[in-house]
Amino acid sequence: MEVSLSEQDGVRLAIEGCGHGTLHAIYASVEEACKRKGWPGVDLLIIGGDFQSVRNAYDLNCVSMPAKYRSMCDFHEYYSGQRTAPCLTIFVGGNHEASNYLFELYYGGWVAPNIYYMGAANVLRLGPLRIAGMSGIWKGYNYRKPHHERLPYNESDIRSIYHTREIDVRKLLQIRTQVDIGISHDWPKGVEWKGNWKQLFRYKGHLEEDAKAGQLGSVAAHEVMDRLRPRYWFSAHLHCKYAAVVDHVATPNSHEEPSPTNGSVSGIKNDEEIDLEDDLNGESSAPAATANADEIDLELEDDTDGVANVAPGQGLDGMQVPVEANAPIAAPTLAEEEARAALPEAFRSRPPPSKETIEHPPGITNTKTQFLALDKCLSNKDFLQLTLVPASETTTHERPFKLAYDREWLAMTRAFALSEPAVLGDPEATVPRAQSQATYSDLIDKQTQWLDEHLASPDMAVPEAFEAIAPVYDNGNWILPQYSRVQEYPNPQTAKFCAMLQIANPLAITDDQLAARLNAGPKADPDAERR
Repeated sequence: MEVSLSEQDGVRLAIEGCGHGTLHAIYASVEEACKRKGWPGVDLLIIGGDFQSVRNAYDLNCVSMPAKYRSMCDFHEYYSGQRTAPCLTIFVGGNHEASNYLFELYYGGWVAPNIYYMGAANVLRLGPLRIAGMSGIWKGYNYRKPHHERLPYNESDIRSIYHTREIDVRKLLQIRTQVDIGISHDWPKGVEWKGNWKQLFRYKGHLEEDAKAGQLGSVAAHEVMDRLRPRYWFSAHLHCKYAAVVDHVATPNSHEEPSPTNGSVSGIKNDEEIDLEDDLNGESSAPAATANADEIDLELEDDTDGVANVAPGQGLDGMQVPVEANAPIAAPTLAEEEARAALPEAFRSRPPPSKETIEHPPGITNTKTQFLALDKCLSNKDFLQLTLVPASETTTHERPFKLAYDREWLAMTRAFALSEPAVLGDPEATVPRAQSQATYSDLIDKQTQWLDEHLASPDMAVPEAFEAIAPVYDNGNWILPQYSRVQEYPNPQTAKFCAMLQIANPLAITDDQLAARLNAGPKADPDAERR
């Protein structure tokens, strides 16, 4: 066993953009990339959302994408045990997910052996690294709403359940010590101006108008990045490879188009910078796309049936790996909520300004974040990046690294659960007003003391407690009527996590209550007539 980790060795990461259910090709690409790079393997694979953890035909009824593009893809084989993920994998949720399954794991959990969903928001440890993750995409009109969606879903529920909520983000904004890696599906707002934005807009022309109007990216992810200031931040969603450097102590730029000097990363060298070898930094010109930023763009005419290329810069140029011929990539739809979200910022209601002066925690000392977004796993797409992340601490760790709970996050989770209990699935619920930083600090300090008294063991490994509680795929067609009655399966991982922290399980429900909800059917959909 490899017993020590030096700062020179670091942690071997594979970063993947959108998953879209193509796990076979992703894992094959990682394996081949490691061979070419001379690595024995990776310590962790990070997938930036749109993972599509579809267990069975029922789950496909809960995925937000046009019906004709819904397909089982690969995940069900890992869920059923036909295959096992060859490397430890974590992911955040995107906007094309089996949302009913991820809802069961609000605090995070194993969706299959060796594959871990980070939940709505989370901080975990892997060896010497602290990794923060947040799920969903930004829709301002839903940001301050509760998680009101719960099975059985109407169409509006399916399209809103993956919207990032402030009640989850406020927890991340209370982190007081340094995090190494941040993950979001949506790009943090404004990060597009921190890299070679001219080349980005030549490649993805439809992004420029939104960026100049201040409509591109997630306000929530921006706030979390600015608070946590991790060394690295990885995103997906916009289906392109893009690198940037965010200087957190530089004078903030205007929201207007920056000058080429301010907007380019050339000339900025950080000792920990990922060697991107990014073809977006070249002078090649690509035709402007005309798609929506929230879509899964098809580009099928450019794809080779049955194979996918590995991203450049891995020593794998020209390498192709097998992909299932029927693996789908969904087309866009433009519902009225997207139209409302596309309004200029001046038309959007804004929360009242905070009266509190927020002090940046002295325990967060990093000043620059290396940002990297990647594409989806398809032919001629830059979807994969291998990188060696230096350790930020001197403590030695043994490989293979195991996921572990983060004590600060556990204290925070318990503090919020006791002071602002999560209410999930209730359309009449309201979100409590956020308290002051000082109040939260006191609450978290008290729960840190509770942890020291009740969970004093230094071994905080996440239990490998996966259970396949929902039916495995039976080769049925999801369109058939019997698959339209989607049942909720209370996940024992969530119950055990809540029991560990001695907090109420917000997803607890009796069999009678489950049956009553299922028999009542979806609640009335106020937007149904407008679609």
